[in-house]
Amino acid sequence: MSGPGRIMAGALAALVGMIFMVASGAGFELALAIGVLWLASLFLVQPSNPDDILSDDDHHFDDEAIEHLLEPLSTPLLFVEHMRVTRANAAAREVLGAHIVGQDARVALRHPEAIAMLHGEDEQEVRIQGLVSPRSVWDLRRRPVGRDRILLELVNRSSEADLSRAHTDFVANASHELRTPLSSILGYVEILADPEAQPDEEKRFKFLAVIEREARRMQSLVSDLMSLSRVEASKHERPAKPIDLGPLVQRAARDGAGPDRQDRVTFRSPRDFTVLGDPEQLEQVVRNLVENGLKYGDAEKGVSVTLSPGPRDSVILAVEDRGPGIAPEHVPHLTRRFYRTDPGRSRASGGTGLGLAIVKHIVERHQGRLDIDSVLGEGTTVRIRLPTIDASPT
Repeated sequence: MSGPGRIMAGALAALVGMIFMVASGAGFELALAIGVLWLASLFLVQPSNPDDILSDDDHHFDDEAIEHLLEPLSTPLLFVEHMRVTRANAAAREVLGAHIVGQDARVALRHPEAIAMLHGEDEQEVRIQGLVSPRSVWDLRRRPVGRDRILLELVNRSSEADLSRAHTDFVANASHELRTPLSSILGYVEILADPEAQPDEEKRFKFLAVIEREARRMQSLVSDLMSLSRVEASKHERPAKPIDLGPLVQRAARDGAGPDRQDRVTFRSPRDFTVLGDPEQLEQVVRNLVENGLKYGDAEKGVSVTLSPGPRDSVILAVEDRGPGIAPEHVPHLTRRFYRTDPGRSRASGGTGLGLAIVKHIVERHQGRLDIDSVLGEGTTVRIRLPTIDASPT
């Protein structure tokens, strides 16, 4: 085949190969690099005889051109020849260390399936765990380049694995939280339905009261789960409605206290504050925090809700209770779903373990910041800093 014909055929093959790689899940930049690399082989090979191009001899790539081509790519890439790593781009050196170049690839990868793949012949892919850290997950792809050289591509799947684990944990926790009241309800219903049990009127009313309490607990949990789902679905859409924060917080604090405990809640604000926000979600934040303060605080003392100027055109919403406080080791975990410092007390008081998780996601949607300070024996203060409308983009 003539030189121009060979180049056109190579270009067509490279284009088809790039399309196939993208369709099979390879990143576009890697597909482009492989395509350019293949075309480069047609130009950079220096055969003594034109017929050598079609022979089985390996192509001799210009290593400097290869380095310039692969070095800036964000995908970690390794060249392996005769089981030794000859080249690694910056992304690969950052992941595996600069010492990887020149090292035996079997020692560098340290994984049985990866080592077995090195001895293969065709394109292959394996998933390996613990390559960089004990919980890291990577896809390792092998692509032959010539007779004795292979290209290894590393794709980080750790975040996907973490998300999958988080989803599994969430489903397990939600199932457990629903199963506990459901088991109680079914147990008492079976007793009431058993004609041989015949509980007296006092026990029957007691059983019905338990059934109602557990059913309301399930209702609260389902409501919070739906609320959390709605908040997460809209977390990337920043609200754009101007809101006078003072009246909203005062109203939500009163609603959170309920008609019987409003005298235990005080509200102070030195001036008006306007923010861009979702009024329903902001009211939910205040209600959740006030309910928590009254639920877990000292029954003889109140909960204070304040608005005050914050740094750099912001407002700080603070909800403070004067309860027993929270141990320092629990504070960093309070916004995790279903996390409870005292599971028995929380369930007995009707808590679902989702209130602060909902608060966290709403605050993030409003581009705010959530801080929790607690001192044992003194109480807990939750502070939320929100940008005022003056600091918001126009």
